[in-house]
Amino acid sequence: MQDIAIEVSHVTKQYKLYDKPMDRLKESLGLSRKKRYKEIYALKDVSFNVRRGECVGIIGTNGSGKSTILKIITGVLNPTEGSVAVRGRISALLELGAGFNQEYTGLENIYVNGTVMGFSREEVDARLNDIISFADIGDFINQPVKTYSSGMFVRLAFAVAINIDPEILIVDEALSVGDVFFQAKCYHKFEEFKKAGKTILFVSHDLGSVAKYCDRVVLLNKGHKETEGDSKRVIDIYKQILVNNPHADDRSAIKEDISRYLNEENAKGKWYGKLEMNPQLLDYGEKQAEIIDFAVVDDKGEINSGIVKGSEFTIKMKVKFNRELVDPLFCFTIKDPQGTEVTGTNTMLERIDTGTFKPGDVTVVEFKQKMNLQGRSYLLSLGCVGFADNRFAVYHRLYDICDINVISDKNTVGFYDMDSTTVIDGKVRHA
Repeated sequence: MQDIAIEVSHVTKQYKLYDKPMDRLKESLGLSRKKRYKEIYALKDVSFNVRRGECVGIIGTNGSGKSTILKIITGVLNPTEGSVAVRGRISALLELGAGFNQEYTGLENIYVNGTVMGFSREEVDARLNDIISFADIGDFINQPVKTYSSGMFVRLAFAVAINIDPEILIVDEALSVGDVFFQAKCYHKFEEFKKAGKTILFVSHDLGSVAKYCDRVVLLNKGHKETEGDSKRVIDIYKQILVNNPHADDRSAIKEDISRYLNEENAKGKWYGKLEMNPQLLDYGEKQAEIIDFAVVDDKGEINSGIVKGSEFTIKMKVKFNRELVDPLFCFTIKDPQGTEVTGTNTMLERIDTGTFKPGDVTVVEFKQKMNLQGRSYLLSLGCVGFADNRFAVYHRLYDICDINVISDKNTVGFYDMDSTTVIDGKVRHA
């Protein structure tokens, strides 16, 4: 067990919800034999481990129990049942600046917080320059915190929390504080921690960051642990929960749905029969409409997953309607292999009214564009969604159905090429 940094075992957190304050008083005094409260569970029998040197993400909708489990791990709350074991010194970026005294200067608050975290004055002295440099608030470090802007306040709080050299770092949406320059500094520090082999527990609604940084992900849903595992797979299940997909946790149903795409007999005569399908694709939705065929088409009009960088290409899908739908939205997304959404669009973003479709109608939707992504492999997702019965509904989604392999003899920095022209001394330079 020495390789386990955080061990969460069958943790339950229950709250008692009273209709009236008098009911709470009567129960505390033993004046009532009748139960006058409702039992509300923020967490119910949640278990998972975080190994040393691992970066684990926790995701879930609002109210799923993410903040509650972090407060229990850091000792702010006690569990109603179960236990948590933490092996290593923690720095928790939860409620930044919660322990700051508004009357003290920034410098004084650094020492107060350092003492609370268990450091001697000499140990804080050794880290003081790093903290002040990271916060970068100038002479305000010697002014009372109550005079700070909200931006300066979180900068100092983050600088104190991140520079104490913890063995375990717990981050709850704290990397998005401050302006864009400070955010870049925060993410750089976060990457330093990860490269140094620190144990990190990361909670965020930014799924791109979760997919990029986390080795594993734990998905919480209404206080229960829904699943845990590979970041990309768990994020895809979470996206189904977001749209209330009734089969989000039914993996066998999903595998049965995708079998038609992977069956060679079914693929005969289909556009997608000429593409290499992903056996791990996700296929779900309420099926008011269904994507029955799809293709990636190169600049020569051929169905081809290999697209030359700089050329025109088309993503197209054939959709069959099983009921009358008004203005359905058609969409595509391109992701990198780690699950980060790189680009994509939909007919709503393109400000297109798609019209009304009757049961039995079949339509072909095409998205035409120039390939400016860098040379590498990407994953394609397609969707048809909309508003049915005054609610948002996913009619049909196909996640990570096939790859798009961008062929390039020149890559620049990042995900896409800005196609820059170089001018030196007024003369255009070419390779």
